[in-house]
Amino acid sequence: MRTVDGRLDYVIRVFENPSAIDAALWDGLLRSQPHSSPFMRHAYLNALHQSHSACARTGWSPSFITLWDGETLDAACALYVKSHSYGEYVFDWAWANAYQQHGLAYYPKATVAVPFTPVPGPRLLARDAHARAALVDAVVAWCETKELSSLHLLFGTDEDTISCAQAGLMLRHTVQFHWTNATPAYESFDQFLASMAQDKRKKIRQERRKVRDAGVEFIHKQGSQMSGSDWDFFYRCYERTYLEHGNAPYLSRDFFQRMQDTMPDNWLLFLGLRGGQPIACSLIGLNDANDLQRVAYGRYWGALERVDCLHFEACYYQPLEWCIANAYQRFEGGAQGEHKMARALLPIKTSSAHWLSHPAFADAVARFLEREGAGVENYLEQLEARSPLRAPGQPAPGIL
Repeated sequence: MRTVDGRLDYVIRVFENPSAIDAALWDGLLRSQPHSSPFMRHAYLNALHQSHSACARTGWSPSFITLWDGETLDAACALYVKSHSYGEYVFDWAWANAYQQHGLAYYPKATVAVPFTPVPGPRLLARDAHARAALVDAVVAWCETKELSSLHLLFGTDEDTISCAQAGLMLRHTVQFHWTNATPAYESFDQFLASMAQDKRKKIRQERRKVRDAGVEFIHKQGSQMSGSDWDFFYRCYERTYLEHGNAPYLSRDFFQRMQDTMPDNWLLFLGLRGGQPIACSLIGLNDANDLQRVAYGRYWGALERVDCLHFEACYYQPLEWCIANAYQRFEGGAQGEHKMARALLPIKTSSAHWLSHPAFADAVARFLEREGAGVENYLEQLEARSPLRAPGQPAPGIL
C-alpha cells in the first residue's frame, strides 16, 4: 500500500446497494468508533434499501463509499445522491431556492446521513483520524467527479465534524433536546420529578393524571416480546400520524418487518390500552446492549383516539420512567420540539458539515452560517436560562 502525503493510498470502492457490502466488516468498523449507533448498523441501512423506503425510486440513490487497505475495510460512509431534501431534518430549502432563482441546479446533491433518522451518531466510519480524513477527501473528490452541487453530512459526531472542518467544509449547528440521567442515577420517577422546579413538577403530574383519568394504562414490550400483531398495530398508528398531516409515511411496513426479523432487541414498544384494547403506542429505539453507555431514542408514535396529554405520556413520561427503572443514561427526544424542555429534555447542539461546488454560493452560505451560528448560540443561552430544573441550592420538595 503506497503512502501519499503521509496518508495511505487506499483503494476506493463505491457500492450502489448496501447488501453488496460485507455486514460483518461494516459492523466491525462501526463498533470500533468512539460512539456507536444502532441506526448505522448494516441491518438498519440495508432494511431501508431493501424495503424500498430509501432507494433511487424515493429519491435516495445509495453510493456507499468505502476505503480499503487490501482486504481490510478502513473507512466507509453511507452516501445518498438526493433529488430532493425531504427526510433530512437539516433544512436547506432556501439554498435550493436560491440556486433555482439564479438558473442553477441544486439537485442532485450528496447527503451523508441515515435517511429519515435525525439521531446524532457516527457518519464517517474509520479506523483512525488519518483514515477519516482520507474518507472526507475521497467523498468530496467523488462529488466533484459526479458534478454534484453539494455535499451535506448530517448529525455527525465531533470526530466527523473535526475532519470535515479540517478539509474545508462549512459547519452548521441546530438544537435538539435530550434527557440525561443523574449521577448517581435516579432511583425512581418521583426522585426525578423532585429535581424539577415546582411548576414543572406540578404540570407533569397533572398531565399524567389526565391520561389515567381517561382510563388509559400503559404496558411495554421489548424485542421478541413484540408479536407481529404488535408491529401491525404500531404501523397502523404510525401511518395514521403521517396521513393526518397530509403526507405518506417515509417508512414502509416491510421496513419494520425487517427490524423485527434482524434487530428486534433494538426496539421497545409502549402500548396505551383503554378497556384492554390498544389505542396508542410509541416506538423507542435502543442502542446495543454491549455499548458503554445505555441510550434510548424517541422515534415514532401514533394514536387511534384523541386523549388529552396522551402524546406526552406515550412519548416522554413512559420512556423516561422506563429509562430510570433500567438505568439508562440518556434519552434522545428527536428533532426539534422546544416543548420537550418542560419534560426535562434539555437543549444540546448538533452539527452538520457542508461543501458547495459553486464558489460564489459557497461564500454566500458561509456568511449565512456565520449569522445563523450566532443566532443558535443566543438561542441556547436563552433556553439554558429557562431550565426546568430546580435552581442550585433550592431545597427539594419536602425538605425545609
